[in-house]
Amino acid sequence: MGTILMSSTHTSTTTHTRTHTATFLSELVMGTIGDILAELGIDLTRLYRDWTQDQTAIKAWIDEGSLEMVVLECHRPDGSVTPIFEFPVSYEPGGRADKAFVESRASLARYRAKLDSVPSGTTYTLFCSYNGPHSEQVGWSPGRRSSTAGLDALSFGSLGQGPHAGVSLRYLR
Repeated sequence: MGTILMSSTHTSTTTHTRTHTATFLSELVMGTIGDILAELGIDLTRLYRDWTQDQTAIKAWIDEGSLEMVVLECHRPDGSVTPIFEFPVSYEPGGRADKAFVESRASLARYRAKLDSVPSGTTYTLFCSYNGPHSEQVGWSPGRRSSTAGLDALSFGSLGQGPHAGVSLRYLR
């Protein structure tokens, strides 16, 4: 009778769910908004007060695939609205489990010199737009974005990428 050799192999795969991607990207967007507001010298009190509620909403909408874009508008005391920052979200249907989480927030630091200064008393508003039906979220209600007509746009490119979605950044001034 012959000897039967048995070998064992161990395979390990890590699957990042859409929820992990949504968490990663919502944290990235909120952190970048905080960095931008701090760089511009805009009061962060309201941002920090509403941080959890806003991040939860953005995460939920990315998780369900309904978030098209987050928009940060800077409202100057003279009534003008500039600069405006757009965070478009792109989705990869089905996702790719082997795709790593990539953050490019450090690249924003290179562009800080290009950010226009804002006068004291400038405030901000956050808006979200959707690519279809979306869930209701605490603290969020319909709003109207300011016109971007006549503003120049500068693309910062990809801000972050996960297995199921990515976020980029545009600066309008």
